[in-house]
Amino acid sequence: MARAVSQMLKSSGALGLATMISRVLGMVREMVYARFMGDGWVAGAFVLAFQIPNLFRRLLGEGALTAAFIPVFKEKEKTGTPAEMWRAANAMISGLVAVSGILIALAMTGLSLVLLFGGLPEQTRLLLSLLRLMFPYMLLVCVAAVFIAMLNARGHFFIPAMGATMLNVVMIASVLWLAPRLGTELKDQIFGLAIGVLLAGLAQAAFQLPSLRQEGYRPAWVSPWRDETVRRVVRLMIPGAIGLAAVQINVLLTQALAFWVNPTIVASFGYAVRLMELPQGVIGISFATYLLPTLAGLAAEKNFGEFRATIQKGLAYVFYINLLASVLLLVLAEPVVRLLFERGQFGPLATQRAALALACLAPSLAAYSMVTILARGFYALSDTQTPMKISIFCLGVNLVLVFLLVFPFAQGGLGMANTLSATANAALLYYALRRKLRELDLGEMQPHLLIVLLLALGAGVTAWVSAWGWEYGFGHSTLARKIGAVFVPMSLAAALYLAGGAWFKIGMGGEAWKILKTRLNRKRA
Repeated sequence: MARAVSQMLKSSGALGLATMISRVLGMVREMVYARFMGDGWVAGAFVLAFQIPNLFRRLLGEGALTAAFIPVFKEKEKTGTPAEMWRAANAMISGLVAVSGILIALAMTGLSLVLLFGGLPEQTRLLLSLLRLMFPYMLLVCVAAVFIAMLNARGHFFIPAMGATMLNVVMIASVLWLAPRLGTELKDQIFGLAIGVLLAGLAQAAFQLPSLRQEGYRPAWVSPWRDETVRRVVRLMIPGAIGLAAVQINVLLTQALAFWVNPTIVASFGYAVRLMELPQGVIGISFATYLLPTLAGLAAEKNFGEFRATIQKGLAYVFYINLLASVLLLVLAEPVVRLLFERGQFGPLATQRAALALACLAPSLAAYSMVTILARGFYALSDTQTPMKISIFCLGVNLVLVFLLVFPFAQGGLGMANTLSATANAALLYYALRRKLRELDLGEMQPHLLIVLLLALGAGVTAWVSAWGWEYGFGHSTLARKIGAVFVPMSLAAALYLAGGAWFKIGMGGEAWKILKTRLNRKRA
């Protein structure tokens, strides 16, 4: 057990480093985007158009397909030959290419007809034109996601995660170099960003191929229509696909509603989501990405004692760390948004709108990370129906909450609805998995839960008081003062939280400290 936990921390730590690099670069991309297009109606049209192929990516590439495929791939690895394993992979990729190609052709044909014959308002016409251009991104990024899943299943985490850096580099270049060459008005230049999205998807997929070739993989077309592996994966993925489709439809409906109420809501909320994704990706997604193949292997070996203990440890870590991140983003929302985005087309009013969305969304961070871990537990047990049912219920709750809250609270309404529905999702998944495994808790942190919550409260108060003191004494008129307004309160609050955890001997950092100590001793030797 100790060896498994240590390996989990090492692998997720390497993955976390790669994810941190890509997320930081992604944040640079968002800063460049914000300076270039602000949060007006053109920005709202681009953000909503970009979300739609991303929804299919999450459904096919990073969602139900990979969740169903990895356990089957791991089983082939353990019980079959390498040739059988790679043939199964090529069959799945061939099926993905065929299905995605059909969807892209239908979507682009339909959009072209609407644009040709429909008398549309300028905002809607721009939205649909950008969507038509970016829709093929779905295929490129889905293939990249399956390549990454195959490398994860083979024990590679750092290099696959670094593929996102290629995506971000290309997208940044599209803003700085391509967009200014397409016209003088923002509504014309924005098409440079759409072209950059396509090139970025291609770069991310190509980045994975050298590592796959080293593992022995060679791309080949394998007819998926009668392949037994494909049929098995499809049977496993259908319940999860229904649940994820409900998720993506829910996201699309809420964003479309927000765009109809006020296009600035979509862009402002998008910036808040990007800020949330930094800690969520570094901690929650990194652990979850490592856990799925690990848990699938333990399930295949019927080692449910270690299976349960691994999930408990993962839940404890993501909750402990992301609880602090939630508090800091809630209290320091406006200084953070001001530091990162307030320049160029992104002015003080845009800062207030995005900060409101971030403050209302921040409490959901711990819940979202726990949902990611818990869902991987079900997927590893080849149970995709339970997360599907819970997801659909929570999505219905979210849609109702958005409809009730977006009109009076705008961006804040979207954030509050997501926080409430994510918390309900985490609680229901935890209850269901606990019943399935007969026993499940937060491991070492369970006896210290009240103390952890009080430490989080103390960290929040410390951040608020020190942020007020900094604003009163120094303000935010220069870049240095903006940096201080974020990092001074953040450092004081984090120091209190982590020191309190060490004082009360909360063991979340124990394994990580042992790894760090071992590495330091090796360097000294």
